[in-house]
Amino acid sequence: MAGHSKWANIKHKKAVTDAKRGKIFTRLIREITVAARMAGADPNMNPRLRLAMEKARDVNMSKDNIENAIKRGAGALEGANYDEVRYEGYGIAGAAVMVDCLTDNRTRTVADVRHAFVKHGGNLGTDGSVGFMFKHCGQFIFAPGTSEDKVMEVALEAGAEDVLANEDDSVEVICAISDFSAVKQGLAKAGLKPELAEITMKPLSETVISGDDALRMQKLLDALEALDDVQEVYTTAILDE
Repeated sequence: MAGHSKWANIKHKKAVTDAKRGKIFTRLIREITVAARMAGADPNMNPRLRLAMEKARDVNMSKDNIENAIKRGAGALEGANYDEVRYEGYGIAGAAVMVDCLTDNRTRTVADVRHAFVKHGGNLGTDGSVGFMFKHCGQFIFAPGTSEDKVMEVALEAGAEDVLANEDDSVEVICAISDFSAVKQGLAKAGLKPELAEITMKPLSETVISGDDALRMQKLLDALEALDDVQEVYTTAILDE
């Protein structure tokens, strides 16, 4: 068994994602543009671009929007140049927080991120202050009640590194980034549909927060998620209902 009860946290993340669906398109367009700029416009030769395109299709982004984002990244169309920047800090009860951004104005972005931390009881740290607490990997999470044995058999056969049974009966699959697409396809072929499938920064240890502190931590995470330049927010916090 691994980890504390995570299911409420996953459900909240999905609800936030659904609520900000309009922003999802903007964030995916930025990701596609940057991926194409960094490693070329051919998804067969650019895993990051391929994954971004898969995410875009999953939320029904139009083919034209995807192609135009690729063209902007490749220089065939004009558009803003976005820089990748990561901010690291601490939230409530010392929980680590990592914020990945794509921005065309670093001064604006760092000010917005710092303000969100300070306003909600956290503090912005220095580069590398919490990065060592996370592992960059592929992650799939299945709803409580999913057959752990079936997930394990299929996932390991497809190239996953590990399969974990969480205390809340959800099942978690971890894989190397390079194996993400293969594991995703293997699970889909077996009829296994995860509630969450993403490339993530998985915390190596977790900080369980409850009561008023959990509410304060959620407000901090929501404030960071709401910022236009923020792509992803990762934390070691597990919020108890």
